[in-house]
Amino acid sequence: MHDYPAAESRVTLAMILSAAGAALGGLLFGFDTAVISGTTAALQSQFVLSDGALGFTVASALIGTVIGSLCAGAPADRFGRKPMLLAVAIAYVVSSLGTGLAPGWAVLLAFRFLGGLAIGAASVVTPVYIAEVSPARFRGRLVALNQLNIVLGIVLAFLSNYIIAGLIPADTAWRWMFGIVAVPSVLFLAVTFLLPDSPRWLVGKRRDEEARAVMTRLGFANPAGEVAKMHAAATRTAAASAPRLFQRAYSVPVTCAIAIAMFNQLSGINALLYYAPRIFELAGAGADSALLQSIAVGGTNLVFTILALFLIDRFGRRPLLYMGSVLTAAALFLVGVQLAGDRPDGTLVLIGLLGFIAAFAVSQGAVIWVFISEVFPSAVRGKGQALGSTTHWVMAAAITWAFPVFAARLGGWVFAFFGAMMLLQFLWVWKVMPETNGIALEDMDLARGH
Repeated sequence: MHDYPAAESRVTLAMILSAAGAALGGLLFGFDTAVISGTTAALQSQFVLSDGALGFTVASALIGTVIGSLCAGAPADRFGRKPMLLAVAIAYVVSSLGTGLAPGWAVLLAFRFLGGLAIGAASVVTPVYIAEVSPARFRGRLVALNQLNIVLGIVLAFLSNYIIAGLIPADTAWRWMFGIVAVPSVLFLAVTFLLPDSPRWLVGKRRDEEARAVMTRLGFANPAGEVAKMHAAATRTAAASAPRLFQRAYSVPVTCAIAIAMFNQLSGINALLYYAPRIFELAGAGADSALLQSIAVGGTNLVFTILALFLIDRFGRRPLLYMGSVLTAAALFLVGVQLAGDRPDGTLVLIGLLGFIAAFAVSQGAVIWVFISEVFPSAVRGKGQALGSTTHWVMAAAITWAFPVFAARLGGWVFAFFGAMMLLQFLWVWKVMPETNGIALEDMDLARGH
């Protein structure tokens, strides 16, 4: 347990609404990520795609996420978190309409790429924004709202795919699956106009009066004291070094952000989310049943992400990853053994995949964006979040692009590889990863001994 200052002992409705509003970007992140899983067969048939070309089609958005996450940090630091969230919302609207109406494969790829830019930028800006409007005691839960919305978006994508597939002919259903993303995109755009600016960003721009007004509106108990603490942290950082990310002073958070982002994708999570119906079909399920089982995956993900909200600040980041590493590895080995056999047991495959998604949701899924958003000191937080997000999306693009090819050649053994990576993650958490739970953002450098 942790002792928290009295000024940070409560969370207000205004904080929750601001965090939840920004986290709508996470909902679109999840929706846009998973919606393509229901379209892969139709796209392969419509555009006569090989397994490699299908992998590239799915990964085209992820290539955009790499660029989006690389480019989002600097403008978020220069122009503010809120303007970047507005740009992300507009890109989501245009991308969803463009993919649904695309007349050809090249146009589809272009709008998928634009959607990827939005996802990549959202993965950088949203967690930083929420962390900066949250008190330390509740920061984990509020930032994890973003992960909850990502998971909710995944569930909605699987559910909408199932409903659309049952109502609309297969040759045009994929267009509706993409186009329906415009509905939550417009909602996010409208909500973003109502969000306050980040008070920590305002202090960084010497707009102290505005920062105090925002913190008063959000319900911080001592806005003047918070502003003074932020200035003290900025003074420490300026006295210690220039705000360059790649220097010895930041070697620990840089290494940790890269590692946790790599392990997140080496679990195979995006392979499951993007190709869930195809994986279930490998286990013997029919097309309709595969879509329905995908909803079960999304529902399990949602339930255990909600559970993680109650655990992440109570027990900390490292204990969740210890537990999750072991359980995800066991589940992945079960799936791998089944799919590697001549007659896989569909029930055991389903149990293994649901077990994996449950363990992932309550550990890596909840921890990654919280940890990356808080492990860096204020002066380089935007750059650090961009580094972690970019690493995450580079790995996601590589694994998603390669998965159809390797799954066709290796079968279930590809899941055994993912399981081995989770055991390696356990060792990294044990030997390297610091605990960041309950430490004020302005004190993060002091907590590491700087």
